[in-house]
Amino acid sequence: MSRWFVLLQHSLPKRGLSDLVGWLTRLRAGPLTQIAIRLFIRGFGVDMTEAADPEPASYVTFNAFFTRALRSDARPHAREPAAVLCPADGKVSECGRLDGARLVQAKGIDYTLTALFDGDASLAASFEHGDFCTIYLAPYDYHRVHMPLAGQLEALRYVPGALFSVNAATAAALPGLFCRNERVVTVFRAGEERFALVMVGALNVGSIELTVPRGQTFANRPHARWEAGVTHRPDGQPTLDRGAEYGRFNMGSTVILLAPPGMLRLDDAVVPGRTVRVGQALGWRTGG
Repeated sequence: MSRWFVLLQHSLPKRGLSDLVGWLTRLRAGPLTQIAIRLFIRGFGVDMTEAADPEPASYVTFNAFFTRALRSDARPHAREPAAVLCPADGKVSECGRLDGARLVQAKGIDYTLTALFDGDASLAASFEHGDFCTIYLAPYDYHRVHMPLAGQLEALRYVPGALFSVNAATAAALPGLFCRNERVVTVFRAGEERFALVMVGALNVGSIELTVPRGQTFANRPHARWEAGVTHRPDGQPTLDRGAEYGRFNMGSTVILLAPPGMLRLDDAVVPGRTVRVGQALGWRTGG
């Protein structure tokens, strides 16, 4: 079934479908928008008591609802100074130690850091033998992404690509899924070490937006300000606090956190299939 699902996706006009969904979710359709929002809330059991604005009627587009902010107390942050915070709500698809430069995508399928970083081997080399955690955001999840640690932005690389679905069925049947799809790679410096966040687009993802670099905000659609295939060193190298909002998906997708060797010890409870929430302790910082 997974292979048939992937074959079907090969034949679909994925970019066109995603553009159409993006347009529809931004349409101010009045009563139709409200019907769509309320059906989504009911069908997926969305807890609107967590939202900063819990009233569905206050959202003028479906995308405004989809990317809604949460109450300040809805995702309390782990207080331990050494805690590495979970950057996104979702489900852990894979995590653990890299085998050299290789990460696990699904059982029996892996991919390389250099491919994920779109050929920037020197940037990828920082994370060889390190640790990673891949988090899949379902359509009903909270879609803002937050900083796991305080960090100064050092590098940003925008990678155009396909928009395959990133659910478990596709991950199990399509090698190099995260290296095929559109994505944004950001690398931060935290003290003497680096960490990376990779936001991977997917079918029906209208756009990826980042809150950094400040004053030069990144948005890949409809027009990218950042040249594709080039590792940019943003002006001013802005710093974001631990737990601060970093970016958002305008539909569901995947976030990959990468840490260099010796920096991150994942919590024993963080295993594939585990549901995680923004701000919980994903693991513990062991390096400087």
